[in-house]
Amino acid sequence: MSEAVEKVSAVLDRMGAPRALAPRLVSELGPQPAAALEADPWLLLRVPGVTREQADYCARKHLGDGARPDDPRRLAALVRHTLRTAANRGHTAVEEKRLATVVGKLGVSDPMAALEAAVDTEQAALFESTDEPDDDFDFTEGGVPDLPDPERFYALPDLGHSEQRLGTQLARLIGANDPVMDSLTAAETVEAAAERGGFDLSEQTREALVTVALRPVTVVRHGPGDHAELARALHALAAIAAESGVGIAVVAPTAQTAAAVNADLARVSDAESDTEEPLRALSLAALPARAPVEAGIVVLCESMSMGTSRMAELASVCADGAHLVLLADLDQAPSATPGRVVVDVAASRTAHVTALADETAPGPLGVLAGSVAAGEWSEVEAPDREVVRVPSASAEEAAHRVTQLVTDSIPRALGIAAEDVQVVTAREDGPAGARALNAACKERLNPGQGAHGGFDPGDRVLLTAEGPGYGPGDTGHLREFADGAVVELSDGSRVKVADPSALRHGWAVTVAAAHGGRWPAVVAVFPPKVPVSRPQVYTALTRAVRHVSVVDATDGALQSGVRENLTPERTTRLVQVLREG
Repeated sequence: MSEAVEKVSAVLDRMGAPRALAPRLVSELGPQPAAALEADPWLLLRVPGVTREQADYCARKHLGDGARPDDPRRLAALVRHTLRTAANRGHTAVEEKRLATVVGKLGVSDPMAALEAAVDTEQAALFESTDEPDDDFDFTEGGVPDLPDPERFYALPDLGHSEQRLGTQLARLIGANDPVMDSLTAAETVEAAAERGGFDLSEQTREALVTVALRPVTVVRHGPGDHAELARALHALAAIAAESGVGIAVVAPTAQTAAAVNADLARVSDAESDTEEPLRALSLAALPARAPVEAGIVVLCESMSMGTSRMAELASVCADGAHLVLLADLDQAPSATPGRVVVDVAASRTAHVTALADETAPGPLGVLAGSVAAGEWSEVEAPDREVVRVPSASAEEAAHRVTQLVTDSIPRALGIAAEDVQVVTAREDGPAGARALNAACKERLNPGQGAHGGFDPGDRVLLTAEGPGYGPGDTGHLREFADGAVVELSDGSRVKVADPSALRHGWAVTVAAAHGGRWPAVVAVFPPKVPVSRPQVYTALTRAVRHVSVVDATDGALQSGVRENLTPERTTRLVQVLREG
């Protein structure tokens, strides 16, 4: 046990709190965690799962009569706890009146004093925005309109400043506004690239690529079955980059998606692009850390999966004058982490929005996903078993079906190896949740004692944190333990993970964890009594490249959820930041 953990554990003992909280508090509280906790017992609320009542009990035991309901330390901790709850639901900020109302419902007699205490102790950050109205005013009749009072928002400091930074960096790129090449030359270059590569592009896609050449930040929409058209478009963009001498970087959120994009690129073109090296996508984690990306066109695939903080990192490493291209399927769920970046960039009207269009008939996967996007669940014809629905009467039956599909049916019937099949489930716990399904898959595919913190070499793992060469959402296989865990990612690269808490078993992951990833085959699991939404189902289906098996134990809730349930709104500030920038 480290010295810091031991010291924090001693403080927890005096408070009557469990020692199991110590490691998380050490990571949360900075260089002197024991001293910080000694001075402010309400810092216990930094640990997920600790309730207000539990923190108050520990504070009374530790401080005695000094633990007052109006203690500024308590008020600040309650505000931060409320903001953390909001962030867990996807919000990047909370409007002042709304936050004061929620804090007041926690029994705080003076919510505004609590907000001030949180800002004073840097447990919350305050931002003010004056969003210009969209209406055009007639200055000859009404004179100059009064500016509205600024809106006041509160955010967790790191998250709030990341959103501000993202807006600033996007505004930097937008402000350059230099075309890569003129529209006529761009159109000719796209035409030549298609002819040289032996592929066709739709007229709408050609127009979208010209827009990318002209505009500094572009949201490029696409549909669920447009992977081939996306690859063709990337080859044409590489030709534009080569002809103009600016270079191109294609980035994916995860290593497995980078591998899938590279497979698409290899399939669609009969010839290499004009670049010296074959066009290849990199995972976001494989980009040089905090160094400018030396490319005049930076393309992000699966951009709907990117939350505010990671998108801020990407925008920050784009060189001055670079054109940033956000490839987005807007029917997907928002990112697992706070924010709704692509939607906000499009809504701000500071960037351009265009779309690709694949004119070939979609396959069964695309047909089903398109049906779900329209609010209906349809049975589709799939002669090559691209889509299979597996009804189940219970969670236990669903779990049995999953292991059968992964270990036997899919490899035998479709020739897709078990290691290329990803289970994506709608919940973490329960008999058909990620934890139970991982245990079942490990027993069948890599049995062992879990001698290394519950893991054995050969286990499939999910990475939940960022480190050298890897990022959250990456999946791979654990190969060995040598001063940390050595993981082979889906693109064949090997990374060392020093912190074992960044590893989870990865045969089965939640929809949120799968967002941004793509695999040859997916088993999408919908257990009973779990809320189902249209974007959630759509996102699960579109993680599959070749095949999806839908294990449905919802007794009709899957269909009604697709029909009726949309993603709840998120409160963000990015639109205002961009408009003010």
